[in-house]
Amino acid sequence: MNNNNAPGTATFLGHPRGLATLFFTEFFERFSYYGMRALLVLFLTATVANGGFGVDEKTAGAVYGLYAGSVYLFSLPGGWIADRLIGARRSIFYGGILIALGNFMLGVPATPAVFYAGLLVIALGTGLLKPNVSAVVGDLYVGQSGARRDAAFSIFYMGINLGATVAPMVCGTLGEVYGWHYGFVTAGIGMLAGLTIYVGGRRHLPRDVARDFPAAVRQPARRGADIKAIAALCLVACVITFFWAAYEQQGNAIVLWVRDFTDRSFFGLFELRTTWFLSLNPLFIFVLTPLLVASWTWAAARGGGMSPGTKMALGCLFACAAYGVLVLAVALAGGTRVSWAWMVLFFILLTLAELHVSPVALSLFSRAAPAWAASMMMGVWFMSGVAGNYLAGVMGSFWERLPKGTFWALAGAVPLFAGLIMLGLRGLLDRIILQQQALDTPR
Repeated sequence: MNNNNAPGTATFLGHPRGLATLFFTEFFERFSYYGMRALLVLFLTATVANGGFGVDEKTAGAVYGLYAGSVYLFSLPGGWIADRLIGARRSIFYGGILIALGNFMLGVPATPAVFYAGLLVIALGTGLLKPNVSAVVGDLYVGQSGARRDAAFSIFYMGINLGATVAPMVCGTLGEVYGWHYGFVTAGIGMLAGLTIYVGGRRHLPRDVARDFPAAVRQPARRGADIKAIAALCLVACVITFFWAAYEQQGNAIVLWVRDFTDRSFFGLFELRTTWFLSLNPLFIFVLTPLLVASWTWAAARGGGMSPGTKMALGCLFACAAYGVLVLAVALAGGTRVSWAWMVLFFILLTLAELHVSPVALSLFSRAAPAWAASMMMGVWFMSGVAGNYLAGVMGSFWERLPKGTFWALAGAVPLFAGLIMLGLRGLLDRIILQQQALDTPR
């Protein structure tokens, strides 16, 4: 295996060249996913005369929800296939092929059956690619410090959000202006671009090795440590579900709040559009990630770095603070519309929350999961997003029933609950990481 982490070989933002390969692979996978997703409901509800299927909004919403949920549900079997059958690197490759093929199926004017089959193919491909590309990022940092691994996943996370930011503008514009199928085909071409980069850069990635499950479970010490690690990571995924329930209000209650209760006049010059506020989160990810990575690296070099559990607990507290800002805004507004500046502060805090939770959790799962279940446990992590989105919908159902200040207080209490539990789990997670580092051979 090439020693991608040897001194002097780091060439991508101070990290192994393999991180660049995975960064751009995931960039184009997210470009493909969010580009197609931006068009899905619009295409389904467009009239047949306008090139769509003419379905009602309720049906289109059900299709969208089923598709989005399936993408993450398939991450669990996708991780198992990599761990037990074909390895992470081949899973990424085959997953990318399926994603591109599925988008091309959407891009060919055909029957609804072909279109829905294309959605299924994309979901299957994403289930193969997404958990495994994250697992391979972790494989680049075997035996290295947690701070360096956390920094790597934060950089990797920027690739995710960059793809998500660019995709609606490119695929969405092509689909709406020139025809829906042009947008879908562009999403497929994007995935092919990602595959090209992946194939060209595979030599910089660690080789797949057999995940020796039978040998592991035959060793009592190994078996006990692995079971404890898996149980702890499953508990973390369950706890962070409550964080996602609050975070995902962006697409529901936050949009309604901005539309109906926010003064969007920009110094009297023009009115800010409601949807523009949803661009603040990815914008602040690009601004804040380098600052956080630098601060974590600096602190770790001086022996003062935070543990993963502490970072994730702090992220949950940042989310609580974000909603506390809205509680304060309601109290000070006195029944009038609140200034858009409150929303800027809200999104700064919510982005800080996300950056302390999501990339750190990816790093944690790559460090603490048993070697023979590394990709499958990434699938478990992505399952927390499925459950979190469901809980977000349940929370959103109280929007019309509760006073707005009370609703925001409830939204802040949910991640606070998760943060307190994560504080209690810090010691356990630290011990499990040390155990796995001692028991696992490089993979």
